[in-house]
Amino acid sequence: MRIVVLSGSPRKNGGTRAMVKAFAEGAQSAGHEVRVFDVADMNIAGCRACEYCHTKGNGACAQKDDMGAVYDEWNKMDMLVMASPIYYGSISGQLACALHRTYALGIPRRCSKTALFLCSGAHGVYDAAETIYHGYVQGYFGCKDMGVFEATTGEASSPSMQKALYQFGAQLS
Repeated sequence: MRIVVLSGSPRKNGGTRAMVKAFAEGAQSAGHEVRVFDVADMNIAGCRACEYCHTKGNGACAQKDDMGAVYDEWNKMDMLVMASPIYYGSISGQLACALHRTYALGIPRRCSKTALFLCSGAHGVYDAAETIYHGYVQGYFGCKDMGVFEATTGEASSPSMQKALYQFGAQLS
């Protein structure tokens, strides 16, 4: 299976990246191909709503930036994983920006599964991010929800969470 992870954390050693790393290692151990895009480290501009992608661009965005690497994988992936810290009650701006830019390509052709990893400093702050995920990504794309994993920053690196995410990745089929 070809898996794309859009990770929206700017913290190189933060909880979100620890969650992604454990999952990716598990999935790779089972023979899955995993491509992690640390979108917070990429040069991705916001969508300009110029509609070039749906007119003259024929599905290509007018902006030429690091989003091109995500576009290259968009219609090849079998599974999309979104991973984000919670900022002001929702996903990071970096991840939101990348998601908005997928408008150019629309619903991924091959993607049949999605998952969501969320990390924050406190419990009970995940509702808005889950609404975006279930309503827009998983729901709109018509993909099977493979799970939502939530952890505080301290829990994200804990042996139990690391094991759970590793096993989740390793048991995908």
